[in-house]
Amino acid sequence: MSIVGAAAQVGAPGWRDRLGKAVPIIVLAPSLVASFIYVFVFAGWTIYISLSNSSLLPTYDFVGFEHYEALWANRRWNIAYTNLFIFSVFYVIGAMAVGLLLAILIDQRIRAESFWRTIFLYPLAVSFIVTGTVWSWLYNPTAGIEFLVRNLGWSNFEFALTTDRKLAIYAIVLTGIWQSSGFAMALFLAGLRSVDQDIVKAAQIDGASTFRTYRKVILPTIAPIFLAVMVVLLQFAIKTFDLAVALTNSGPGISTTFPAIYVYDLMFQRGQIAEGAAAAVMILLALAAVLVPYALYVVWRRRKESGNG
Repeated sequence: MSIVGAAAQVGAPGWRDRLGKAVPIIVLAPSLVASFIYVFVFAGWTIYISLSNSSLLPTYDFVGFEHYEALWANRRWNIAYTNLFIFSVFYVIGAMAVGLLLAILIDQRIRAESFWRTIFLYPLAVSFIVTGTVWSWLYNPTAGIEFLVRNLGWSNFEFALTTDRKLAIYAIVLTGIWQSSGFAMALFLAGLRSVDQDIVKAAQIDGASTFRTYRKVILPTIAPIFLAVMVVLLQFAIKTFDLAVALTNSGPGISTTFPAIYVYDLMFQRGQIAEGAAAAVMILLALAAVLVPYALYVVWRRRKESGNG
């Protein structure tokens, strides 16, 4: 065999190499195609339906933005979007605050750390339907916390949040914080454990207190984790459905209606597909307002790190 032929044989990839490169593409292709159809094709179809004159069944007669105008003129939709804003703000801030506090406490190398981590993470393993149902019992004035405390002698005690139109939304906020603070704690704790201990020891040698060390050294170091936790919690908040249904069933009246509940009601209870699709598009835009800036930030940060590295 000539030298040229031997070199060509060595340089040409064999069928095993080609198969090894093709296997990841073959494995990922079905999920990528399904994701593309699920996200882009169905989203495009929903947008088109929202611009049509569909009612119980799709008709595809184009009517423009008529259903969007009707949607924002509807009092229940405005209440739902206001509730979404209130819930998102207090839920995200509350879950992050409680999760960070728990993470800092566990980071002190306490005894039975694994036990406490499990306890705080347990609510995350429970579905929102179960959480909402259990907490609805706790909020019930005839069988919950109020009933228990009054039987102990405090006859004027009141804890019936879900029966008050103005306070019912905050009952959902408290329940959501209880459900998700363990998730925030897990991410924050992972971030705290990843901080370079040499920096922490240097701050302690300089005489910084524990509070000052966390505020000036540790927490700024894990700033990207704050953003990631906030984005994930915002996604949970925007898609809130089962928790509100199980806890208050949109009541009292329509005071705790959320956009996802309104979409379900329009599409599956009233048969107004076009207006329900318009409401779904508004939820999609809310999700995009959270995810797109975060994705752009991640890309910018990676490019910056690669440029510096």
